[in-house]
Amino acid sequence: MSHWIIVPIVLPAVSAALLLLAAGRPMPVQRWLSATATTGLAAICAGLSASLDDFPQVYLLGNWPAPFGIVLVLDRLSALMLTLTAGVALGCLAYAMTGWDAAGPAGGKRYFHALFQFQLMGLNGAFLTGDLFNLFVFFEVLLIASYGLLVHGGGADRARAGIHYVVVNLTASALFLVGVALLYGAAGTLNMADLARTVGRLEGEAALLARVAGLLLLVVFAVKAALFPLYFWLPISYTAAAAPVAALFALMTKVGVYAILRMFTLVFGQQGTDGLAAPWVLPAGLITLGLGTLGVLAASDLGRLVAYLTLASVGTLLAAVGLFTPQAIASALFYLVHSTLVTAGLFLLWERIALERGGAADRFQRGPQLGRPLLLAGAYAFLAASAVGLPPFSGFLGKVMILESARQADAALLVWSVVLITGLLALFAVARAGSRLFWDLSRESPPAPQAASPAQALPLLALMAGLTALVVLAAPFKAFTDRTAQALFDVERYTAAVLGHRALPQRGLPGDPSKEVSQ
Repeated sequence: MSHWIIVPIVLPAVSAALLLLAAGRPMPVQRWLSATATTGLAAICAGLSASLDDFPQVYLLGNWPAPFGIVLVLDRLSALMLTLTAGVALGCLAYAMTGWDAAGPAGGKRYFHALFQFQLMGLNGAFLTGDLFNLFVFFEVLLIASYGLLVHGGGADRARAGIHYVVVNLTASALFLVGVALLYGAAGTLNMADLARTVGRLEGEAALLARVAGLLLLVVFAVKAALFPLYFWLPISYTAAAAPVAALFALMTKVGVYAILRMFTLVFGQQGTDGLAAPWVLPAGLITLGLGTLGVLAASDLGRLVAYLTLASVGTLLAAVGLFTPQAIASALFYLVHSTLVTAGLFLLWERIALERGGAADRFQRGPQLGRPLLLAGAYAFLAASAVGLPPFSGFLGKVMILESARQADAALLVWSVVLITGLLALFAVARAGSRLFWDLSRESPPAPQAASPAQALPLLALMAGLTALVVLAAPFKAFTDRTAQALFDVERYTAAVLGHRALPQRGLPGDPSKEVSQ
């Protein structure tokens, strides 16, 4: 049993505790500690991904056997999410250390790096846990840390958005706890592998209770993923947050997508995906894509345009997930990596453009020339073209894969129509926005001190390099996502890895006169 599996949780947790103790220290000390921890985390996550084979790796906390103890599971999907999280977090942290971490009141800026590490702890824990209750726990860690990061820097707009964000997510958390309780009452376990072999054998009232729990959990994960009609918190929160925080929040919606994938392919199996999730996820994803695109068209500033592009990408992603076939899931995973990188890059770019335009900020109106027009205009063209899916960028490849995976589906015509039409409308919107930002210029001189420094440009260029690598390495990465999707539907392999090959006692099912059922 490799102890490295728990390090992506322990490292940011310990780092956050040390950063709390160092809250009174000078900012360079906090930056050094946070940067060292995040760099180490990225290296460890990359190493874990490189060490993977086709069999999931399991870590038993306290060496208590599953399903009685807490278990962490590292498979291809969790390794992909860990590596993506560490890479994006490293870029966001590098950008924040150019000044954003020290913004706002003195009391608040002391805790930015501690909150950042707690956020990474919650994200990594959600991706690694093999237990439904601990998924709830890590969701709460995410909520607390993300609220602190959202309001970092102060201001009425952030406070208002933070209250809205907390109310919505606390309501979802309450529903999550109810769903967990119902599922435990029906199946007698919360270990995901144990649930996978138990839920399918439930009958009568227990089966109905598990179905209700599944639908409740789907609502909760839809809130986290910002799926229609539960997405209204996203544009408000993301546009109020500081740029590096909004870029990090590009990962937040992916936690909801991950939870939908994990729960409804593993715990509820084929019956759950066909009968519980698929009838809701596919149409809701397409509606989210359509409404997100309308928001892009209606946006009057760059911040809202990027927020609604994020929403549209969530809709595209969940429309693919809603097909619940290995080919569609593989395409969705490719698009997930693309959308996370491009969204993070656009949020960082948004802040740079707003600062360099002086009083015009990010509004689509005449403004001064930019301090670094070639860098910012080139970055916008690259990221916007990738976001809407122009060839040969990664967004184009991801959408082609999704459309190809939908060819044999009953809703193929609807999926193709919505994806292609919304892509065309989004292209029109980003082209119009670019012309207003970079061509409709006044004679004012840009404020020179606001020009992007190399330290601020480097994280943005690194995210663009990641998108370029996704195109260059599209074939091997698509092969990886194909194997990942196949493994998601291989429930027997997952349960064998977690529960072991020993004959473990199972609880008798409700209404079952036997006390034990052999494995």
